[in-house]
Amino acid sequence: MALLVHLKTVSELRGRGDRIAKVTFRGQSFYSRVLENCEDVADFDETFRWPVASTIDRNEMLEIQVFNYSKVFSNKLIGTFCMVLQKVVEENHVEVTDTLIDDNNAIIKTSLCVEVRYQGTDGTVGSWDDGDFLGDEALQEEEKDSQETDGLLPGSRPSSRPPGEKSFRRAGRSVFSAMKLGKNRSHKEEPQRPDEPAVLEMEDLDHLAIRLADGLDPDSVSLASVTALTTNVSNKRSKPDIKMEPSAGRPMDYQVSITVIEARQLVGLNMDPVVCVEVGDDKKYTSMKESTNCPYYNEYFVFDFHVSPDVMFDKIIKLSVIHSKNLLRSGTLVGSFKMDVGTVYSQPEHQFHHKWAILSDPDDISSGLKGYVKCDVAVVGKGDNIKTPHKANETDEDDIEGNLLLPEGVPPERQWARFYVKIYRAEGLPRMNTSLMANVKKAFIGENKDLVDPYVQVFFAGQKGKTSVQKSSYEPLWNEQVIFTDLFPPLCKRMKVQIRDSDKVNDVAIGTHFIDLRKISNDGDKGFLPTLGPAWVNMYGSTRNYTLLDEHQDLNEGLGEGVSFRARLLLGLAVEILDTSNPELTSSTEVQVEQATPISESCAGKMEEFFLFGAFLEASMIDRRNGDKPITFEVTIGNYGNEVDGLARPQRPRPRKEPGDEEEVDLIQNSSDDEASDGGDLASVSSTPPMRPQVTDRNYFHLPYLERKPCIYIKSWWPDQRRRLYNANIMDHIADKLEEGLNDVQEMIKTEKSYPERRLRGVLEELSCGCCHFLSLAEKDQGHSSRTRLDRERLKSCLRELESMGQQARTLRAQVKRHTVRDKLRLCQNFLQRLRFLADEPQHSIPDVFIWMMSNNKRVAYARVPSKDLLFSIVEEETGKDCAKVKTLFLKLPGKRGFGSAGWTVQAKLELYMWLGLSKQRKDFLCGLPCGFEEVKAAQGLGLHTFPPVSLVYAKKQVFQLRAHMYQARSLFAADSSGLSDPFARVFFINQSQCTEVLNETLCPTWDQMLVFDNLELYGEAQELRDDPPIIVIEIYDQDTMGKADFMGRTFAKPLVKMADEEYCPPRFPPQLEYYQIYRGNATAGDLLAAFELLQIGPAGKADLPPIHGPVDMDRGPIMPVPVGIRPVLSKYRVEVLFWGLRDLKRVNLAQVDRPRVDIECAGKGVQSSLIHNYKKNPNFNTLVKWFEVDLPENELLHPPLNIRVVDCRAFGRYTLVGSHAVSSLRRFIYRPPDRSAPSWNTAGEVVVNMEPEVPIKKLETMVKLDATSDAVVKVDVAEEEKEKKKKKKGTAEEPDEEEPDESMLDWWSKYFASIDTMKEQLRQQEPSGIDLEEKDEMDNTEGLKGPMKGKEKARTAKEEKKKKTQSSGSGQGSEAPEKKKPKIDELKVYPKELESEFDNFEDWLHTFNLLRGKTGDDEDGSTEEERIVGRFKGSLCVYKVPLPEDVSWEAGYDPTYGMFQGIPSNDPINVLVRVYVVRATDLHPADINGKADPYIAIRLGKTDIRDKENYISKQLNPVFGKSFDIEASFPMESMLTVAVYDWDLVGTDDLIGETKIDLENRFYSKHRATCGIAQTYSTHGYNIWRDPMKPSQILTRLCKDSKVDGPHFGPPGRVKVANRVFTGPSEIEDENGQKKPTEEHVALSALRHWEDIPRAGCRLVPEHVETRPLLNPDKPGIEQGRLELWVDMFPMDMPAPGTPLDISPRKPKKYELRVIIWNTDEVVLEDDDFFTGEKSSDIFVRGWLKGQQEDKQDTDVHYHSLTGEGNFNWRYLFPFDYLAAEEKIVISKKESMFSWDETEYKIPARLTLQIWDADHFSADDFLGAIELDLNRFPRGAKTAKQCTMDMATGEVDVPLVSIFKQKRVKGWWPLLARNENDEFELTGKVEAELHLLTAEEAEKNPVGLARNEPDPLEKPNRPDTSFIWFLNPLKSARYFLWHTYRWLLLKLLLLLLLLLLLALFLYSVPGYLVKKILRA
Repeated sequence: MALLVHLKTVSELRGRGDRIAKVTFRGQSFYSRVLENCEDVADFDETFRWPVASTIDRNEMLEIQVFNYSKVFSNKLIGTFCMVLQKVVEENHVEVTDTLIDDNNAIIKTSLCVEVRYQGTDGTVGSWDDGDFLGDEALQEEEKDSQETDGLLPGSRPSSRPPGEKSFRRAGRSVFSAMKLGKNRSHKEEPQRPDEPAVLEMEDLDHLAIRLADGLDPDSVSLASVTALTTNVSNKRSKPDIKMEPSAGRPMDYQVSITVIEARQLVGLNMDPVVCVEVGDDKKYTSMKESTNCPYYNEYFVFDFHVSPDVMFDKIIKLSVIHSKNLLRSGTLVGSFKMDVGTVYSQPEHQFHHKWAILSDPDDISSGLKGYVKCDVAVVGKGDNIKTPHKANETDEDDIEGNLLLPEGVPPERQWARFYVKIYRAEGLPRMNTSLMANVKKAFIGENKDLVDPYVQVFFAGQKGKTSVQKSSYEPLWNEQVIFTDLFPPLCKRMKVQIRDSDKVNDVAIGTHFIDLRKISNDGDKGFLPTLGPAWVNMYGSTRNYTLLDEHQDLNEGLGEGVSFRARLLLGLAVEILDTSNPELTSSTEVQVEQATPISESCAGKMEEFFLFGAFLEASMIDRRNGDKPITFEVTIGNYGNEVDGLARPQRPRPRKEPGDEEEVDLIQNSSDDEASDGGDLASVSSTPPMRPQVTDRNYFHLPYLERKPCIYIKSWWPDQRRRLYNANIMDHIADKLEEGLNDVQEMIKTEKSYPERRLRGVLEELSCGCCHFLSLAEKDQGHSSRTRLDRERLKSCLRELESMGQQARTLRAQVKRHTVRDKLRLCQNFLQRLRFLADEPQHSIPDVFIWMMSNNKRVAYARVPSKDLLFSIVEEETGKDCAKVKTLFLKLPGKRGFGSAGWTVQAKLELYMWLGLSKQRKDFLCGLPCGFEEVKAAQGLGLHTFPPVSLVYAKKQVFQLRAHMYQARSLFAADSSGLSDPFARVFFINQSQCTEVLNETLCPTWDQMLVFDNLELYGEAQELRDDPPIIVIEIYDQDTMGKADFMGRTFAKPLVKMADEEYCPPRFPPQLEYYQIYRGNATAGDLLAAFELLQIGPAGKADLPPIHGPVDMDRGPIMPVPVGIRPVLSKYRVEVLFWGLRDLKRVNLAQVDRPRVDIECAGKGVQSSLIHNYKKNPNFNTLVKWFEVDLPENELLHPPLNIRVVDCRAFGRYTLVGSHAVSSLRRFIYRPPDRSAPSWNTAGEVVVNMEPEVPIKKLETMVKLDATSDAVVKVDVAEEEKEKKKKKKGTAEEPDEEEPDESMLDWWSKYFASIDTMKEQLRQQEPSGIDLEEKDEMDNTEGLKGPMKGKEKARTAKEEKKKKTQSSGSGQGSEAPEKKKPKIDELKVYPKELESEFDNFEDWLHTFNLLRGKTGDDEDGSTEEERIVGRFKGSLCVYKVPLPEDVSWEAGYDPTYGMFQGIPSNDPINVLVRVYVVRATDLHPADINGKADPYIAIRLGKTDIRDKENYISKQLNPVFGKSFDIEASFPMESMLTVAVYDWDLVGTDDLIGETKIDLENRFYSKHRATCGIAQTYSTHGYNIWRDPMKPSQILTRLCKDSKVDGPHFGPPGRVKVANRVFTGPSEIEDENGQKKPTEEHVALSALRHWEDIPRAGCRLVPEHVETRPLLNPDKPGIEQGRLELWVDMFPMDMPAPGTPLDISPRKPKKYELRVIIWNTDEVVLEDDDFFTGEKSSDIFVRGWLKGQQEDKQDTDVHYHSLTGEGNFNWRYLFPFDYLAAEEKIVISKKESMFSWDETEYKIPARLTLQIWDADHFSADDFLGAIELDLNRFPRGAKTAKQCTMDMATGEVDVPLVSIFKQKRVKGWWPLLARNENDEFELTGKVEAELHLLTAEEAEKNPVGLARNEPDPLEKPNRPDTSFIWFLNPLKSARYFLWHTYRWLLLKLLLLLLLLLLLALFLYSVPGYLVKKILRA
């Protein structure tokens, strides 16, 4: 369907002018070409075409606007024409002439004539090309002699269009499109021009774009594709995949590190919790903490794995808290939390830091949450570096709810849900048993069994469930469901479904399928729960033939890419959120298996017959090792076509007898053997006839297909679910287009072509059009009987996503500016990922197609093509990208055999044409083949025309000559042990191959050679070959004297084709050299610079070809160089080399290097350094600068690499190569004369930089934002400090503020912790501010530079704001400002990374080049770049054109011997004092079995080796060292400083934990002055004393002298002038005694801190700092083993000596004593029932402790028998403790166990725990309630028991908090809580206590007694009688108890007793009396 608009003329125009028209339909606009200088009639005569997917509505509008075109201003609208398409829809063709209306809707005279056609759905499906699909491609250049065409295509001939033909432009192209026109399909309706250029020069594009743009605004121009030829997608060929090696499945190193910090709110009374950390099958436990609900652990665990990524990311991390576990019993589970490793890995930085995991009980899902565990979890793969947030004192009170351990977007309240995995049936299972036994059985019993006993096992979230086993069935029927119960959304991403074969010995997997839950659900607000199917999923794995030991069994487990179809399984998945309050619910999470309701046959889709056709056009590059046995290729889809090891025969449903018959489709083969019996149906032909290969060259064979190309075709039956694949294909098309565009933009940025932003705009335009297009196409996907819920939901969410993506792309397009291209490019990469994610369809339908190469009936190599890529649709965008195209396939070895170097060799290269679609649509299945063939049928009776051909015979063939211009390669792979290679290139084209010469010992060969391939025969139409030549494969090898050449990499190219009737002239010829990326496996391995042209040999033979000029190079033998037009244009350059020295040279062949020399070579010229006569004594060169001249290409991108080689001169004139380095790009060394007009050169006039502190800022209600220049706070005046103090005193009554710290109190650590806070604050500010960067940038640019202050301001705003925040942190944050109002402390700079990464490796003038030797490692050896380094060359390069331009003038004092390297210091040896300060280490890798380490520092520099072994720190992974070490060293001999952390061991050697290396020499000589950091302020005493022996003024003077800057001029006081900058600042300094003296140091320092602003010479100076360096261990390359914080000062020995080192020894904890008096309790719950009376009472006592695990617990005496819950104690506890104020932690030292060698230091939070208990005589005491008071911030006690409520402790209500360290004495009532059965807190009592804190000295002065003892005894409590009566007076107490309450009851009992007594006496005496009576009688 398409709408065609033919715009003929516009007449009655006023005046002369350039006219342009714009035609818009459905939001897509096209511009006509510009008609220049036209008068009253504009004769446009152009056709526009819109492909439309949905029928046009009669109410839709077409709009045409006509403009006066202007090059400079925006176009001016003349008038508009709108037309409703009703008539067009009815009649399909309308011609209209009508007047236009202006923008006021008034009719104007101008009229226009237009013809509109509509191609409806009458079967004439418009053919669309890529261009139509995604707007914005090239302009067709058939416009009538418009000038634009000539501008676009230099040399195009206007006469080439037949006269009278209309110019026709197809839609989808916007104005500024321009690209390689090779991409455009030639359509039937448009003539193809013989000389279209395939590559447009950028300049032409620019002219064109500018001429066509609305005015000259470059920010609105877009460009279409400008990619290199290799990406050129055309209509007949699809893009080959360049990466060969399967990356999945290969094992890698991973490390999971988990720190369990603490747990809170654990459910249960008085428990002893242990945390168990499980990763996969490994378990580790923390220590046990006794009777606490909030244990503090801070224990670190590391798990190391070496597995493939798939296995790793499916492992489950499980944290569980266990109560009272010990050696004898396993303990009871409190709650657990689990997530998979993949979830952690997909977090930013691959980690969760300080997050709270929610615990829940898997056995009781109705119970709610069981507590929280705070932990850090990180997953590191090889080469990931994790930036741990800086470890500092964690003072901020944790907001648990805000920091949950959950990925972004997961709600904190997760609900329980049931996951139902329904397993219906499977089919196509392979044989899993030998047929031997089966044959025996068959012989005896006559039964024929299927040889497999399948069942299905499902793994999810660490649990597994399995179905029943179906005995002996290839098509088992289960209808069962496996039910998992887990929290939703689950933190485990994948569910694994596996079909297994049950066997007596061991069960094996038949096939595995992973269900990715992210793909079958959507968590948006319009999202849906996970749902799937019922749908078939296909499983792939090893080949189907059964062997006892299958080498590819891993593939069946789902590791690696399956190489064959195994089975398909019909399954469904549903999720139900549970209502846990429902009592009927089974509360366990055990996996259950139950029956599921069967589903109807058709619910997975109607069975349709599909047809797969393939034609093999070429089979070459067949590996020699496959021998010369006949080779055949087999194609299979599912089990169809698999003749070797499929089931007996391909399965296929029998046609249904009558429509109503619901019998199952019988998938067993028809009994009739004659397949063609059903109505002349065709048999499948799935393999090519066997053929013997022929030799191509010494590595490869080829099959001589010549003109007869074999074909295969297969019929197969599958449920018709094409719609799913169609939608995926549309999205894939959009994504491919986007990816290609983004690659273009990157390429343009890389090669610095102009206007990448325009291309990016074009890409975004294409993207938004593509998205709109998807919406219109996918809309019609409604109402399909077998659509599952997932299909419907996915469609909705895809529509939503693409709609929003289209809108975002449009907004983004408008924001793309020159300077934002890179940022926007990153955002576009996100679009690409989103598209690829959406396009991946989770419900399979048709299995993938496998192509196997069989040699001698053995399967050798395979390729796998997704069926969706081959699927045909009548709508072009829905067609797969390889359908009806020729695809180049490289076959690879299956499974593990394909890993490593085996996987890099191509097993075979196929040119294969494929088509897959419904049988009934197959009429055009040959349409994409190269034309000119005849079909050969398998002759078989009637209906022959319907049969597909078994082979094609090409009648037409063209003869060509290929010229391969191999110029050079760079950055190749080092294949020899010398670290170099002997490379040559082998070029393959069809079935010929040729080699370049071998160049010895280089990684950057310049072959400069032309290879000519003659008599190449290509089959097909000439015209097609012109657009679609076959690809060329170039392989690079390393020549070895022994054995065969080593493979070094491969790349592809497309030649530029010249037909016999074309001229060999610009713009297409001669071709340009281009860079092609070389790949080795999946890794890049260099670039090839080459050009390829394919020339047709016409009837006149080779005489017509352009002559091959150039001498045959006599020196090199018969080698033809690259001809002149193609090789680059050269100019003379001079290369100056600075030779400084060599470092760290390793031995060569066991001999030490003694007399090294450096050879520099570039493009055949070079220079040698002077010889170092004794490397040990002085490794520096004595001649510093040498130069050589060389001819280099004008184009900097084509510059050849420069090679640095170090040789050792041995005796007798022998040389040994030590190592080499290739500088692949000289760009950074090219000298560019400074731009003197730049503002930084502007030295006229003064610029004042004001450093005075401003008037102190008053505390305002809001944040004060000052101008960045105003407040640099260099030294705060005392006046200001006074005011600050006063302000503080007026602080809120709520919070007694910290006193201003006394100078003497502050030490270096105060400064350090203050700085860390600053750093954290800055990091926090960076996060949110990233978003408005864009806008800020725009602003900056518009304002222009406001003087040269700009850069500095930006650099410093963050810091300034931080300061202002501290000064003005007003009540913006509420009265309880969480940020403590920090006293003004001078700070230093804490770098969270190495110092060199901040200062560009200190390579400002001295560069370090690593010398390499040895082969580049392959992944499996794990040998990294590091291990190949054999030394380092220090020096530099400077490259410039000679002669230099006129205006380069030399300064005074120019020394010609140094050339461009003026002012470099001498490189004679120099003695230096190196002072290393090691602050602390964090996150060390545990080295001992107990999961801890005993670290100490070891420092090596030259011969000095310091091991600080006696000061090891016991059992610490975050040790604070706080030490400085002084070492005397002499540069250059000793310049590499190694700081290592070792683990101390009592026995055996100490293990290295990790080390870091620092190159001191580069720091020492750097202009950034990294010898001693510049402090923030200058002071002569106190904690911030100046460390450098030179004062700021001396440093400033020295810097000015060295960099030839005028200055410094001091004066008047408080001012200094350097060059044209004036710095001001305080002019006085205080000495120790508080006397003020005048000084210049402050202003000098302020100049130093802003040295980067000094014109010309300025650069940042290194501030006073602490750097954080990762520790690495050579045994575990690439994985961080912890971090070390340190800094290094260096002082030359010939200068004044520095002072004593700073004291940074760790703060000693201060000794305190906490005295707690327990006065009374009240309202304690009554636990006991009285023995006699049943009355409630309690025997109360109070227990308290301060340190961790109750080591120091103290109990009061017991208040017996309290009836009201009141208790009186007057009891005193004494708790002495050591406290670190800076970290707010109590320090305990104790032995871990009786076997421990020494004490371990623990730091625990300062928390006082008070508990009330009920004492029992015989049974265990009962716990009643508790409260935990954090001594730094606990609720203030209530004045009376009444006012004391539960809210004080739960933290739900804001209560005033106090700190005992500030208050010293606190008294009040506090509530005690416990949890009831429902896990809710309840108040169980109140305690009145008094807390009194004293320092140890104060406590010694006035001692007190424990309990109620002397001294200062407390009086006895006044307890009511009842409490002690038990012992003193039992009767009294009985009276008190019994009489009181039970008086009447007792009296009644007494009476009753008397009566009974009388009765008893009576009965007793009656017999006697009776007898007496009788006897008397």
